[in-house]
Amino acid sequence: MLSEFFQFTFSGVTLGAIYALVALGFTLIYNASHVINFAQGEFLMIGGMGTVVLLEAGAPLPLAMLGALLLAGVAGVVLYKLAIAPAKKANVVTLIIITIGASIFLRGLAQFFWGKQYHALPRFSATESISVGGATLLTQSLWVLGIAVVLVVALALFFNRSRLGKAILATSMNKDAARLAGIKTQTILTLAFGISALLGAVAGVIVAPITFTAYDVGIMLGLKGFVAAAIGGLGSSTGAIVGGLLLGLSEAYTAGYISSDYKDAVPFVIILAILFFLPNGLFGSRAVERV
Repeated sequence: MLSEFFQFTFSGVTLGAIYALVALGFTLIYNASHVINFAQGEFLMIGGMGTVVLLEAGAPLPLAMLGALLLAGVAGVVLYKLAIAPAKKANVVTLIIITIGASIFLRGLAQFFWGKQYHALPRFSATESISVGGATLLTQSLWVLGIAVVLVVALALFFNRSRLGKAILATSMNKDAARLAGIKTQTILTLAFGISALLGAVAGVIVAPITFTAYDVGIMLGLKGFVAAAIGGLGSSTGAIVGGLLLGLSEAYTAGYISSDYKDAVPFVIILAILFFLPNGLFGSRAVERV
């Protein structure tokens, strides 16, 4: 039925927007440092859980969200300063292991201080849902899509119009040349990790009213964000967005038309197909060199 198709599409686009934000975080760090940061999902967790904790402490929702975003940004900077920067000459596998270790460490801290309970944030609108074409569209989904679009446009303007954004692009293209041009590459890399953490945290905040949040929510969402980035091609912002939407829609249609039991298997089937037929992703360059 057409209403079912609309319902699955709305769900898929909402999921896709979340995956795209997480994938953009992966892409930003990969472009700046050629590191694949598997702690990206934990920034999403910090955004959601940090907001919950601050709300329970009595902070109003906007202030709680802002505090959680700042906490995630600080965590991203600390991750770079304490774990990535000291190992900057390490090989790719070592850096991946470091980020996995950081992910486990952050998840352990969250479990210790915030517990194992699942929490939900209040929706951003008083109206819970609206009807479109016979399907139910959550108003929170509109917030997810709207915030995702605003962030994508803001990032595009940041990288193309601001000196700081161009400095990040220059660092990603050739770190040594950027350093010779007077760019403080270590500062730029620190900033890239901070912005990436903020992107993940935003995703965690806006999805929590729909899917709940807990200390371990970053595991699967982080992996799916990585799959989305790989589908589009690591290093491609456009690919991250397209990959996220394709993954979200694929999951929703699989759950709706086949079975929800196979929903979480979809990302891994897709990434195997992509790696087999298009190893560099849909928008990835033919050759990528680690600088």
